[in-house]
Amino acid sequence: MRFAYFALGTNVPSPGSDLETKLSQALEALEDDSCELVAASSFYATPAFPAGSGPDFVNAAAILKTRLSPKDLLRRFNAVEAQFGRVRRERWAARTLDLDLIAYDDLVLPDVLEFRKWHDLPFERQKEEAPEELIVPHPRLQDRSFVLVPLCEIAADWRHPVLGKTVQEMLDALPETEKSSISKLS
Repeated sequence: MRFAYFALGTNVPSPGSDLETKLSQALEALEDDSCELVAASSFYATPAFPAGSGPDFVNAAAILKTRLSPKDLLRRFNAVEAQFGRVRRERWAARTLDLDLIAYDDLVLPDVLEFRKWHDLPFERQKEEAPEELIVPHPRLQDRSFVLVPLCEIAADWRHPVLGKTVQEMLDALPETEKSSISKLS
């Protein structure tokens, strides 16, 4: 069994279900005999990323203990997103559900060079380009307060296998203005 750290969020309500309920239902939908929920953060109100790309989000982070490989887990995430009506049309658009694999134990996939390529990609190119293969840890983890704030609640001491920093250290390095725009809901 391995530990998978992931972020989840939504900014598109479903009929009869608020955003927080939807995230709770998504966490339940992920669990089966191959995936056990170990921890889940509180829910947080966060601005859409990038700024102006849609309504505000409700975000959280969670940890699964799993037998699935990273690629199989990503397929599982995509299937659960589809269950909740996710359709991928454009990058960084409003989402009914977004599940992002942030880290898988201390693995680096496919390798450090490919991780560095996407980690170092300028923001303007990020808008246009996306990797065709799974990159783990998520190459933008250290830049995103909407991921680090909830992740710090449940895994502050997890250490990034390439950058060598803990979640707490990555969060502490972000500007206060980015962190102050995030508020705990529950």
